Amino acid sequence: MSGILRGDHHVHSTFSDDAVSTLAENIAAASAAGLTELRLVDHVRESTTWVPEFLAAVAAEPVPAGLEVLTGVEAKILDASGRLDLPSGLGGLTVLIADHQFPGPDGPWSPREARKRLDGGLAVPDALDLLIGATIGAMGAVESAQLAHCFSILPKVGLSEDDLSDEQLMAWAVAAARTGTPVEVNEKWGCPGPRALAAALAAGAALVASTDSHVAIDVGRYDRVPALLDGVPAR
Repeated sequence: MSGILRGDHHVHSTFSDDAVSTLAENIAAASAAGLTELRLVDHVRESTTWVPEFLAAVAAEPVPAGLEVLTGVEAKILDASGRLDLPSGLGGLTVLIADHQFPGPDGPWSPREARKRLDGGLAVPDALDLLIGATIGAMGAVESAQLAHCFSILPKVGLSEDDLSDEQLMAWAVAAARTGTPVEVNEKWGCPGPRALAAALAAGAALVASTDSHVAIDVGRYDRVPALLDGVPAR
């Protein structure tokens, strides 16, 4: 699986308010790192209006030989149905589905609110059913998707991927395969773990690597991703 390290499928630019590198700087860094694929991605909300400007800016950038530049937007899951915080009119643009908050039935829960619900009696399996159901719903709601740093929300609420049942992971993995949604192996957050990645591969889902870079120097620089991939049991 080392071939997937030739791509970086989640790289932010100054179109995101928490990133510092320009599109041109990211493209140059990807070429210098010897990548063959780069997906430029920035955060959107329902109120975002700059997506056409972003796409035009990417299209205007010269691309070095041997590098393919792709685009996408990153949107958080809003609730247990899988509703996404997306502007309209995206067409077939790839949407990176992100668990920035916990998807409750009544809307997104902050990590503190989710922990409060768990401490108040929400059973862990029921909470994880909400997360898995929301992620599956989100995958089915857009034409083209990628799972961004999936399960990164769990440590923030005091849970881990070990709390996910085999049945929950398989339902998640089968949905990713059925919808053609690649599962991103994320350097920044170190997720999903080998057990989830094994389920994804067993179901026939594709894996892609990402740094989730917010500064160009990190583009294509992997440390945690190879370890996660090496931990996947041989099939």
